[in-house]
Amino acid sequence: MNYLGLNAEKVEQTVNELNQLLSNYHVYYQNLRNYHWNINGENFFDLHERFEHLYNIARTNIDEVAERILTLRHTPVSTLTTYLRRAEVEEASVTHDEHEMIDTILDNHKILIKSFRRVMKEADDCGDEGTVDMMGGFLADIEKESWMLDAWRSKSVAHA
Repeated sequence: MNYLGLNAEKVEQTVNELNQLLSNYHVYYQNLRNYHWNINGENFFDLHERFEHLYNIARTNIDEVAERILTLRHTPVSTLTTYLRRAEVEEASVTHDEHEMIDTILDNHKILIKSFRRVMKEADDCGDEGTVDMMGGFLADIEKESWMLDAWRSKSVAHA
């Protein structure tokens, strides 16, 4: 049943981008967990807490993306193998270098931002305002988080 009244063919394009986003988000989430567990040094408290904050947001958003795919009457990708194969976000290595961690997270944010925008374009093309609205909120939030991480990085690099 097409209870949303959307063009089924165009919805498939949106769902494809949502599944791409879901894959990117899962690898990003694990990168944050990696860094949360492996941060140490003088900025431990700030970054340990910040990484936890970010992975909690990611975990919630992952669920919302998957549930949006289900709302659109499709199946979200749901295996680690699929996430790693599809993701543009690369799995981060273990590091204890806080600047490398922040740079990687900011790079991950760039990829997520591009992914949000692709989803928004496809969703807008089929009149799916619900998905556009969801992505707009995610985009605004990650842009703000990126600004804060970049501000920390700039201060930190200036004092190094």
